[in-house]
Amino acid sequence: MGVKEILVLLILFGANLLQAITGFAGTLISMPPTMKLIGVDEAKALLNAIAQISSLMIVITGFRHINWKEFFKMFVLMAAGMVVGMKIFEVFPMQQLLTFYGIMIIVIALDKLFVKKQLRLPAVLMLFVIFAAGIIHGMFVSGGALLVIYAAGVLKDKEEFRATIALIWLTIGCYITGIQFQAGHFNSHVWFLLIAGIIPVFAGTWIGTKLVKKLPQEIFMKMTYILLLLSGVMAIV
Repeated sequence: MGVKEILVLLILFGANLLQAITGFAGTLISMPPTMKLIGVDEAKALLNAIAQISSLMIVITGFRHINWKEFFKMFVLMAAGMVVGMKIFEVFPMQQLLTFYGIMIIVIALDKLFVKKQLRLPAVLMLFVIFAAGIIHGMFVSGGALLVIYAAGVLKDKEEFRATIALIWLTIGCYITGIQFQAGHFNSHVWFLLIAGIIPVFAGTWIGTKLVKKLPQEIFMKMTYILLLLSGVMAIV
């Protein structure tokens, strides 16, 4: 195992620790540095598979809390957006996409850090936000930040929110994984990192779950958004 692989495992640990604490931004934080370390295709395959594992855990434990009406609405719009996103990924130059992706992450991080009053969008625009989340997910399997904008407004209960969103990532992730298998992105290197990454993923999730009960949520949220900001800068440079 080389230095790059060790760094990827540390990123998986840190991202899942923060994900367990905040419920937000795990893949957004981990995607840019992982892409830099092992390449875009391998990073997308690895992080999508990791997200499916963690989502499956949430779905199994919270199945009764799933809001099926909102799930199907989000699933259809996300899936349609993903088709568009994957086509964009094939056509546009990678550096341009990475720059756009990095700017999007930076804007989200700055908004979360400094904008206290959340903007309420009309219903039609909120549906477009789900579609846009699908586009971003199709390009970089990181559409969660946009989807949260919609989901936070309609899924008020914490358990309902976590279970419904987790089922979205699990089902959509299966489709993406199938395409990645066909494209040959699940090579021996990705399989090695996926198997080796299970331990830091579970460790980060377990520690994060323990920490969130003892320390102020606000501190961890700010830390997450600062890391998100750095992650966005990393995607651009």
